[in-house]
Amino acid sequence: MSVLLQINGIRKRYGAVTILEDATASFTRSQRLAVIGRNGAGKSTLCRIITGEEEMDAGTVTKNSALRLGYLKQYDPFKLEEPVLEFLTRYTDKESWQCSEVAGQFQLKNEMLERPIAELAGGYRTRVKLAAMLLEDPNFLVLDEPTNYLDLSTLILLENFLQNFNGGYLIVSHDREFLKRTCTETLEVEHGRVSFFPGPIEEYFEFKEERDRQIEAYNRGVEKKKEQLQEFVDRFKARASTATRAKSKMKQMARLRTIEILHGTGQVRIRIPEVENKTGAALWCEDLNIGYPGKAVASGISLEINRGAHVAILGENGQGKTTFLRTIAANLQPLGGNFRWGTGLKVAYYAQHVVETMDPKDDIYAYLRRGAPFEVTNQDILNMAGCFLFKGDEVRKKLAVLSGGERARLC
Repeated sequence: MSVLLQINGIRKRYGAVTILEDATASFTRSQRLAVIGRNGAGKSTLCRIITGEEEMDAGTVTKNSALRLGYLKQYDPFKLEEPVLEFLTRYTDKESWQCSEVAGQFQLKNEMLERPIAELAGGYRTRVKLAAMLLEDPNFLVLDEPTNYLDLSTLILLENFLQNFNGGYLIVSHDREFLKRTCTETLEVEHGRVSFFPGPIEEYFEFKEERDRQIEAYNRGVEKKKEQLQEFVDRFKARASTATRAKSKMKQMARLRTIEILHGTGQVRIRIPEVENKTGAALWCEDLNIGYPGKAVASGISLEINRGAHVAILGENGQGKTTFLRTIAANLQPLGGNFRWGTGLKVAYYAQHVVETMDPKDDIYAYLRRGAPFEVTNQDILNMAGCFLFKGDEVRKKLAVLSGGERARLC
């Protein structure tokens, strides 16, 4: 199979931080690659360089004339006030009937095509981006975090689409199960370089662990040999009769080299605050109606959740899962009925689109300082940032240069 796309010696820096250094790889139409790596390792940067949305500092990207590249972006290319069909025709320059036909493959039909994108839930917005990408008739895809905000039905729809896609793709994702079901090869972005493995993600992790064990065993052998040689040198270098042999052993020691194992940047340490163990209800909802001014989403919600319960909220996109959470988090006024929290509870809320509300001009420290209570010290903030792998001078990084995963970690 001929190479459709090749990257060679890619280097990219943001200020003093090196993101990619000598990244080299080639891709064919038949490859279905899982792109893995920690937040900020350079996965999205690599995608943007491949698609031409970002310039590299050095290196080359070579594209075969037969390449038709499709790219699912992390950011939204549409205007929220645009109707779905209007966006698809504008963005792809295709006829409306073509756009409607492709959108239908992702269950975007009839009146939904006329709805402003702002009214769509996160999963349906991803469907709109998928339809826009497919309208370009690509034979190789670059998918950057495609599973963000997807409900179960949209996730299954995406998996089926990829399994039947007649071409190759790169998928950047932290969803290990999704990658296992859709990808047959692995590309890791780590320490500025890319490592290719001709097998699925689970096999790669097993290979990597075994490789590291072998290197560690080899290094232990080298260190033991050095100790033996050093012991000989220390005993015999002072004697004239054995000085030559001692020098020979010193040269032998100098030739012994251990193999460096490049480890990751560490693990996030989430310190859950201690919570007093109490019984009774944490939340009551009584005939609660939720939605927005002029538009009801769900009604008649009555439930009781006990303290200590771990509750999963399931449902199709647009059925009101996020609306319900926004309502009980006091981020949205109920349309009717009421809810109340148990006494002594402090409610924390992580929102689906909270990353989009961050000011890119802020740095990490300023963002945390603004959200912290007055009594929280600067050292408390630095300690918390360090637990989430923002250490030292990294707290002065602007939010504009953070990856999507790093922003989510910061939130």
